[in-house]
Amino acid sequence: MKKIAFLPLLLFFAFNVLPQPVKPLPPLPSARQLQWSNMEFYLFVHFGPNTFTDLEWGKGTEHEEVFDPTDLDCRQWCRIAKAAGAKGIIITAKHHDGFCLWPSKYSTHTVAQSKWKNGKGDVLKELRKACDAYGLKMGVYLSPWDRNHPAYGSPGYNDVFVNMMKEIVKNYGPFFEFWWDGANGEGPNGKKQVYDFKRFEKTMRAIAPNTCLFSDIGPDVRWVGNENGVAGKTNWNLLDTAGFARGAGAPPNDTLNAGNENGKTWIPAECDVSIRPGWFYHQQEDEKVKTPEQLFALYLKSVGRGSALLLNVPPDRRGLINRHDSAVLMGFRKLREESFGKPIVAKKFPLAYANDYKIHIGSAKKIDCIVLSEPIQYGQRVKKFSVRLLKNNNLVKEIDGTTIGKKRILTFGPADADAIHINISESKARPLLSETSVFFIDEALIEK
Repeated sequence: MKKIAFLPLLLFFAFNVLPQPVKPLPPLPSARQLQWSNMEFYLFVHFGPNTFTDLEWGKGTEHEEVFDPTDLDCRQWCRIAKAAGAKGIIITAKHHDGFCLWPSKYSTHTVAQSKWKNGKGDVLKELRKACDAYGLKMGVYLSPWDRNHPAYGSPGYNDVFVNMMKEIVKNYGPFFEFWWDGANGEGPNGKKQVYDFKRFEKTMRAIAPNTCLFSDIGPDVRWVGNENGVAGKTNWNLLDTAGFARGAGAPPNDTLNAGNENGKTWIPAECDVSIRPGWFYHQQEDEKVKTPEQLFALYLKSVGRGSALLLNVPPDRRGLINRHDSAVLMGFRKLREESFGKPIVAKKFPLAYANDYKIHIGSAKKIDCIVLSEPIQYGQRVKKFSVRLLKNNNLVKEIDGTTIGKKRILTFGPADADAIHINISESKARPLLSETSVFFIDEALIEK
């Protein structure tokens, strides 16, 4: 009888105390998307004839000789990127003007026709070597729109574009990301191109299966719906793409900004923004470079909302990152280190379902920032949560939020607290948190 009486107690502990196996909640990120999610912050490099003509969208009629950087140094780009804490560089290998920064066999509008290095130069080759030397990942932007190529506007141009992708991947890969712009305008014959994106995607999957593909609707990374570097306060890594297309046929910007709560595909957002008013270098914008504080605010609204920050830093006509931009990048790095270098407390949670998490700080500390993370390899679950700051078991402040994802940075007016209670009130499935960190950052960096 004693054994029988003891059995219900054993069953109680088995079902209520022991951790239950965690079941993934599809859709889930692929291996390449998980690797990409660790990048967080990397640089965009817009460079080409526009650098020398002061245009943003080149016409495609610019003579190749206009491209003539006097002191091109991709190692300088990488030194600065590394010092700024960026993890990679994506370069505009071909913008809308059709000029190729590598000596392509499939165009006569390339560095090979320029006077730079007597036609023997190759920007992609130099950047590849520099990225490898400094431990940075490399990515490529290749605009399907081509205002120079004579085949543009005909079925034959899709062959040209596929061949260019193959050429780039073979000669300069591997890439962490391949960027397709959605712009589609007229070519030199006055016609627009019907892009064969299904073929483009199939080609890239075959020759670069570990490379994330970016466009308005992915398939691996989506545009965030603006060029201001800001993700939605609610930001799902999920998106429905059925019935939509790249460019003019993309989902509404507010949908791209927030994602779809019940989206059928894992397509996280990337926040692209320029450090200057324009995307290419213009000397008249040297005094209009964003401040370190402005970049920090963008970091909170991009990486801090579960996205990635793709910050454009355009080289000048020498082929160097300008001192104005470099100084700001170093200031940006300093602000991040000062803010997030030493947490007041950091805690990793076991992989187990829970709606409530409590973090004890010890003696009361002034705090104004909390960072939360979900284990996204198991899906994105949290729909609504609250963070309660406590002192002597009394409520001091309560902050509400919606999605978490890879990383959610909450900032708020400072308060003294000795404990923090995190409650997940709504989720798509039983919730999981992987870790949290608590900080006190400069109050001037927090938007009121």
